[in-house]
Amino acid sequence: MFNDILGNDSAKVLLERLVSRDRLPQSLLFKGRSGVGKKLFAMEIARALVCTDPVAGLPCRKCPACVRASSFELPRAGKREEHQKVIFSGHPDVGMVVPYSNTILVDAVRDLEREANFRPFESRARLFIIDDAEKLSSVKDNAANALLKTLEEPSDSTHIILITARPLLLLSTIRSRCQAVRFGPIAKDKIVTHLTKDLDYPSEDAALVAGLSQGSLGRALNTDLEKFRDLRKQMLDVVTRCCRRDSYAALMRTSEEITDPKARDSYGESLDILQTLIHDIWTIGKRRNASIVNFDLRAELEDLAGKADPKRLTSWLEEIETLRENLNFNLNRKLATDALFMTMAGSEVR
Repeated sequence: MFNDILGNDSAKVLLERLVSRDRLPQSLLFKGRSGVGKKLFAMEIARALVCTDPVAGLPCRKCPACVRASSFELPRAGKREEHQKVIFSGHPDVGMVVPYSNTILVDAVRDLEREANFRPFESRARLFIIDDAEKLSSVKDNAANALLKTLEEPSDSTHIILITARPLLLLSTIRSRCQAVRFGPIAKDKIVTHLTKDLDYPSEDAALVAGLSQGSLGRALNTDLEKFRDLRKQMLDVVTRCCRRDSYAALMRTSEEITDPKARDSYGESLDILQTLIHDIWTIGKRRNASIVNFDLRAELEDLAGKADPKRLTSWLEEIETLRENLNFNLNRKLATDALFMTMAGSEVR
């Protein structure tokens, strides 16, 4: 049933058993990091519920109902009104709620409550998917209560799947009403194999992308290697200058570049790369021949490992995490990055 999806074999076994035995819970919570296939699993369950020619209770994936169930035309990012309702696939019994910006809109939750009370139009059951469900946390209480009521007293013929990478942001009352299914990171070797055999990536590029992905196939597929290498060169320069404690002016120029409004979409990636480089240096310092993500920069990183105190490197990683947390409270990005680089360049760990 889930043969085309990489990884998460335990989730495959559990969900396939539930579907084939017609014991799928009314409410499910799919939790795990972004890009590991949670939505693909939900789409496969949608096919199972609407399939007109199932085999041993599992979807054939070929009948018109199976094809229609996973065919979505999602709303455009700037169209608020298109996010105020359940978006249906090509099948009238499979719908999805998606957030507008960082919020799942109240009207969409109310529409889901209404739709969840209808009997199936064509199939034996209806399925509704709430994507990025953690963004329900910003929904007004009355709409959240409507969802709670739907989860607590669902129709026998309605199933709801909440998908989230940050389950702790959901109300505990919502989490408690769903059976949770955990999705873990995909093994690096499986991502490498997929990239090289199925997508014809050069082996070195595949290994680099898989290492950067943190177990997320979605992240691997969305990695622009040319852009990554440009950002990495910039962050390697930052790490080098901080290790040597020189050219503070150059660090401030880099801070200005990565916090420029034009580079806003790349800022998080720059921090990710900075963390990865620092961690690689720390790893080499602990064990010279250890496996690292940026294996193609081993010579440069080994040189830096010989000059950097491991405790100092650890303090840098902590500072970056603190910066990430503070950004959630509308901290001035430029001032925060200036402070980070100056702290790293001048840090003394006793």
